[in-house]
Amino acid sequence: MGPANLTQVSEFLLLGLSEEPELQPLIFGLFLSMYLITVLGNLLIILVVSSDPHLHTPMYFFLSNLSFVDICFTSTTVPKMLVNIQMQSKVITYEGCITQMYFFTAFGLLDDFLLTVMAYDRFVAICHPLHYTVIMHPRLCGLLVLVSWIMSILISLLHSLMVLRLSFCTDLEISHFFCELNLMIELACSDTFVNIMVMYFLVGLLGGGPLAGILYSYSKIVSCIHTMSSAQGKYKAFSACVSHLSVVSLFYCTMLGVYLSSAVTHSLQSSATASVMYTVVTPMLNPFIYSLRNKDIKGALKRFFGLTDIKRTIILRLKKCP
Repeated sequence: MGPANLTQVSEFLLLGLSEEPELQPLIFGLFLSMYLITVLGNLLIILVVSSDPHLHTPMYFFLSNLSFVDICFTSTTVPKMLVNIQMQSKVITYEGCITQMYFFTAFGLLDDFLLTVMAYDRFVAICHPLHYTVIMHPRLCGLLVLVSWIMSILISLLHSLMVLRLSFCTDLEISHFFCELNLMIELACSDTFVNIMVMYFLVGLLGGGPLAGILYSYSKIVSCIHTMSSAQGKYKAFSACVSHLSVVSLFYCTMLGVYLSSAVTHSLQSSATASVMYTVVTPMLNPFIYSLRNKDIKGALKRFFGLTDIKRTIILRLKKCP
């Protein structure tokens, strides 16, 4: 590609999910509703965990971190899309695009790492219950989260710096509602071989590695549950894993579905629509999964809103009635 065809990039155009004008109000209302539910739901989990002493355990410490990351993950993409729809604009600056790509990659990786750490926590709790408090002490929990943050930040920074060295042509339309790493690389006119190799290597390493760790943890958990003689013990151990397993399945299945659908259809527009599942829907559903199937969270929510005290007052008044 000759130098004449290259340009000093100042902005990109985000084409979004649809270019039909009549669909824009519907898309705006739908995504605004999902974003508010995501932020409020995950924020409620953080407030409940931090305010209730019964939930000051490693499991809920990791859950509150996951909720915070989910808020940040969704906030990197949805607000900009909502602003563009409201302003009837598709423009995002070059700096804004790089920044969005950086934070989206970082929080996506952090989600993956935290799910792996939570699987290890469940493995220790079920397979080594007597040593749980010794192994999962606060210093180790903090260290696991810190390492996850550092790795996510450094890997995302590497990708961003490698994109900064690329030159772009006059075709600056991104068939998505946010700046995704692979789409940025595809738009470049300069040599992208190193970027592609690094991207696929890290996707394989950081996607396959945590998934292998999760599968290994659950294989050990299944073995431990199988050796339990008590049916009640088996049910209790299984119940402790259901919420996390549901979130892991949702996270990986939606991401796998996105990339398989894009590989089959070869349509960037359909890929953008499918990616809504793991960028918006999954973070929105996580608080519901953990609250609806978790007695500790449901009890903490009742205490947080004072429902327990109200119920106790009603019962005492009913007892006093002749």
